[in-house]
Amino acid sequence: MDAYPADSHRDTSNADAIAAFGELETGKKKITVGGRVMSLRGQGGIMFADLFDGTAKLQVVFQKDDMETASFGLFTNATDVGDFIEVTGAVFKTQRGQQSVQAEDWRMLAKSLLPIPTEHFGIKDEELKLRERYLDILLDPEVRVMIERRAKFWQAIREFYVSRGFLEIETPALETSPGGADARPFITHHHALDIDVYLHIALELWHKRLLVAGFPKVFEIGRVFRNEGQSREHLQDYTMFESYEAFSDLRKGGDFVKELYRHIVKEVYGKYTFEINGHTVDFAEEWKVVNFCDAIKERFGLDPLTCSEEEAIQAVRDAEIEVGEALNLPRAIDHLWKSIRKTISGPAFLVGTPAYLTPLAKRWEKDPKVAQRLQVLIAGSEVGNGYAELNDPQDQRMRFEEQQKLRDEGDDEAQRLDEEYVRAMEYGMPPSFGFGVSERLFAFLENKPAHLAQIFPLLKPRG
Repeated sequence: MDAYPADSHRDTSNADAIAAFGELETGKKKITVGGRVMSLRGQGGIMFADLFDGTAKLQVVFQKDDMETASFGLFTNATDVGDFIEVTGAVFKTQRGQQSVQAEDWRMLAKSLLPIPTEHFGIKDEELKLRERYLDILLDPEVRVMIERRAKFWQAIREFYVSRGFLEIETPALETSPGGADARPFITHHHALDIDVYLHIALELWHKRLLVAGFPKVFEIGRVFRNEGQSREHLQDYTMFESYEAFSDLRKGGDFVKELYRHIVKEVYGKYTFEINGHTVDFAEEWKVVNFCDAIKERFGLDPLTCSEEEAIQAVRDAEIEVGEALNLPRAIDHLWKSIRKTISGPAFLVGTPAYLTPLAKRWEKDPKVAQRLQVLIAGSEVGNGYAELNDPQDQRMRFEEQQKLRDEGDDEAQRLDEEYVRAMEYGMPPSFGFGVSERLFAFLENKPAHLAQIFPLLKPRG
């Protein structure tokens, strides 16, 4: 018998066989099912196997009296847990009432050369579970269901936006100038053009070029890459969602975002209340509004809009906040805010962020030092970010130049001066609301560290 045939004769999935069991049993119709052998038991003239094909688990009964002697002998001698096989026969119920297939013939589809851990004990080593994630998924139903929810999570977002007239787009992963976020990029070499290029750290600047091009509503679900620290909330290679709507603003956008989050949790989880990292979060309740500058004034007695760099850095030291980087004014103020953020369960909107922390958002007319930005606060973290998008090319150039100065002084996460983007904006971009959220939201809803909520998290090679 060929151990690795190129075809399969399976004509019925396990789930379909179970769903139509009564009809198949009455009609005594023979079917061919297939799947991985998850368990084997029995001896002598009868063997039982549980087959799993990704849809359901189904018992198959092999009896010597109902099969050719050679076929039965080959099964008992050559089949192991982990093998993929297909079986042809009629359905029936055992004396214990177990829905089963009575095997008349069988065939090997793929011989397993390594033993599959037993379902009962599974894989206990946490690193091995991630390194051999395919076995973890196979043996742990909760991981499998999480992956199915992950697919529903992105589908819920996609359906929400498509139903509201947004156009789904794709933008380049390779850029000559990374922008749209404060992050360190991955660098690679483009041999055909003989230039260094970057894996994009955000989708934003391409989307706003499309607003310039006349598209009023666009969104993208795509991969982004940030060569920075790894933690419970941060990954370097992950899925990001971003959307941009012309002729919208921060107020309309905030209402839209609340509707989006409530849609996601209802469609994917069927509930609004979650326990996340020690916080209780109810998405159905009224969302609070937290003012960035007011919160820092209240906690540290410092005004982020008027304080000096030295005062901000001293406040970080006085608060004994651990930092792993050289501090400037934006980084110091950011650390002060993050120490406050940990205590906020949400859901809430963070507003009143200084413009120097937000190079791509419009300023408020009544106070140009403050950006028109809102961030979603959930379980002590920012899980979603929205702007009234900056569309003044002169202001944009000035803020890029401020960021470039920080880069030149050693801040490798500050944004670059992107001349091509500024040129696009000089042709005119309408008032717009932009919003983005990454798969961090899914990890939070699952109450898992970010890498455990991914299907195949990145690990160092063995050894």
